[in-house]
Amino acid sequence: HFGKISAFWALCFLVPCLLIYGFQTTSFLAWETFMHEYLPFIILLFALFTVSGGVRIKGSLVGTPALNTGILAIGTVLASFMGTTGAAMLLIRPLCRANDHRKHRVHTIVFFIFLVANIGGSLSPLGDPPLFLGFLKGVSFFWPTTAMFLPMLFLSVILLVVYYALDSFMHRREAEIVPMTNIETGNEGEKLGLEGSINLLLLAGIVGFVLYSGFADDLPAPFGTTAHFLIYDVDIKLANLVRDVGLVALAGLSLLLTVNESRRLNGFT
Repeated sequence: HFGKISAFWALCFLVPCLLIYGFQTTSFLAWETFMHEYLPFIILLFALFTVSGGVRIKGSLVGTPALNTGILAIGTVLASFMGTTGAAMLLIRPLCRANDHRKHRVHTIVFFIFLVANIGGSLSPLGDPPLFLGFLKGVSFFWPTTAMFLPMLFLSVILLVVYYALDSFMHRREAEIVPMTNIETGNEGEKLGLEGSINLLLLAGIVGFVLYSGFADDLPAPFGTTAHFLIYDVDIKLANLVRDVGLVALAGLSLLLTVNESRRLNGFT
């Protein structure tokens, strides 16, 4: 029902606006929001989801408190660079596989959501969707980095320490159990490794395109551009168009250059 709920909140604005200001103003505001916020937002998520979905950590890991805490810490750092969606997609399956043999594991997923899927994305517009919307509205790319670093570090350290203590307690309550076979590949003892590493380069390209759109006005020719044009009366900056087309192109390259089997094992759909 998520789509219905989203439509309800959209209509809560559109219907009163239509009644008070008329069709022309309402349709312009809706189109402007679509072009300036919704479309760039969806394109960025599409690119991050597609590119990060092509990276797969393979191998059998054993979910000890130290390993689990390490995965949470790495994911918290990665989230600001590859987005909370991308970091979660990269690490959730290895984390689940590593803890297949454990009886007490729900708390691990809860802390994963806290750290990797939320707090970790607070340092850049690539990390969390609201920060990207702020970036589209003119907030500096590095403002979250400077303003949110200490709060993010404070919360992350507290949660990691609490998690390690809790997981150690839970781990001691369990009997010695041999880790399960890697259920996703059926290959016991699969060597630890990284598939689809080309996507890490494409991920850097995503960062580059977003940075370019934020600093295009300040760059020297021929890289800098202040050009803009109108699409149904909505002003579109050429740099933003370059960014969006570039992100779609990188996602397409990721689909072409990544082995389909790797994506299937990653749960990519």
